Amino acid sequence: MRAVENALEITIPDNARIIRNLITGIQYVQDHVIHFYHLHALDWVDIVSALSADPAKSASLAQSISDWPKSSAAYFKGMQERLKGFVERGQLGPFSNAYWGHPAYRLPPEANLMAVAHYLEALDWQRDVIRIQALLGAKNPHAQTYLVGGMSIPVDPNSQNALNAGSIAFISGLAKKALEFVEKVYIPDLLAVASFYKDWAAYGEGTGNFLVYGEFPEDNASNTDNLWLPRGIILDRDLSRVHPVDHVKITEYVTHSWYEYPDGDGSSRHPWDGVTDYRYTGPKPPYEFLDTDGKYSWLKAPRYDGRPMEVGPLARMLVAYASGHKRVQEVVNHVLKTLGVGTEALFSTLGRIAARGVETLVTAEMLPVWLDELSANMKRGDLRIHDGGKWDPAAWPKEARGYGWQEAPRGALGHWLQIRNGRIANYQCVVPSTWNGSPRDAKGQPGPYEAALKGTPVADPEQPVEILRTVHSFDPCMACAVHVVDADGREMTRIRIV
Repeated sequence: MRAVENALEITIPDNARIIRNLITGIQYVQDHVIHFYHLHALDWVDIVSALSADPAKSASLAQSISDWPKSSAAYFKGMQERLKGFVERGQLGPFSNAYWGHPAYRLPPEANLMAVAHYLEALDWQRDVIRIQALLGAKNPHAQTYLVGGMSIPVDPNSQNALNAGSIAFISGLAKKALEFVEKVYIPDLLAVASFYKDWAAYGEGTGNFLVYGEFPEDNASNTDNLWLPRGIILDRDLSRVHPVDHVKITEYVTHSWYEYPDGDGSSRHPWDGVTDYRYTGPKPPYEFLDTDGKYSWLKAPRYDGRPMEVGPLARMLVAYASGHKRVQEVVNHVLKTLGVGTEALFSTLGRIAARGVETLVTAEMLPVWLDELSANMKRGDLRIHDGGKWDPAAWPKEARGYGWQEAPRGALGHWLQIRNGRIANYQCVVPSTWNGSPRDAKGQPGPYEAALKGTPVADPEQPVEILRTVHSFDPCMACAVHVVDADGREMTRIRIV
């Protein structure tokens, strides 16, 4: 969408920009909370230990870190009984596949019970607040109301079939609920859990290079630099300088990927010239054993000016922090002070988790601001939602090309396309998990996942929860079966995602 708008030099109306910001913003908030509680918490929280907790002590702990109204002994007792019911009926569901009792778990039973209770509570919360996206985008996570040139959802205070004062008020209530949970449950839980694992500020650094396209435009131009979360690059952990981003410097290698380039595996290509057809003529995957000296991944290896780059919430918060974003600096400094660590702790597994929480809070705070902007436009009579002036293919140039950048919750998402005779002739996307999970390139440089695992202590290779902690901190996107193989070629774990 942004790539086509860039190619055809389309400027969207103000209301379309605001609605896009709201859809992306609530997706950040919901996605990050789900990640913390439902995708990552069980790497740090021992469910079995929660069964032996004293609910009164859990209540005391929760009340000491937040004034969340549900933090009573009766509440935690009820949650503990609910958890016991799952265990007794054998209906463990998401709790069935973990390393309970592992020596790497450190939380006391009462903290474990608090975290499990909020895990269950967050399931209901996220289902409710994401109705913002359902109202504005018609579907989560892949919104259906986006159009090249704007949005399809109408804005009209006098129509029951459009966004009006009533629907804005309803969305406002959901935004308030989202912020309250983030402020009073998610952030206090994050800080409480992190306080027991501060040594993880020394593990999981990765490449030390960070790429951010920026997000939440504050004007309507295609690929604008006027962004609430700024664009930029940080190299070699140096927060004293934020470098500009030039899309021409982005290339992809297939040296260790199950693809081939016409000009050889040692070459790299800009996405405009990219090839992603499956043309690998060597041994076909699935493999008998992972050959890291050859081709071993479906992912290409994106590089910026020849460097591997980390993308995602940590990258965004580092670039914002180093760029002087006032609110981000305030929240980051509060987190660092609370944990008693310096900025060097940000370059770690723990820093990645903390950055996600910081971003959730500052984004949740912006939802009412964007809603107010939309309401102000409606009051002024500005109801424009789409620019159809350049939507006639007969008026397009015979050839055009463009690129569009977005910061998805997982990180920098780029689309590049070429248009010939009114049709897309070539389209390539470079997605966040391709940046973070990339294999090695022609120079042998590892991607962020691989680099971040270097030096990670593993107490039990048969139960590598420490590996999960760092890999999960990136929030990898897994769309197919995942295999874990040890150094002798034995399959250790198979996880099927359906």
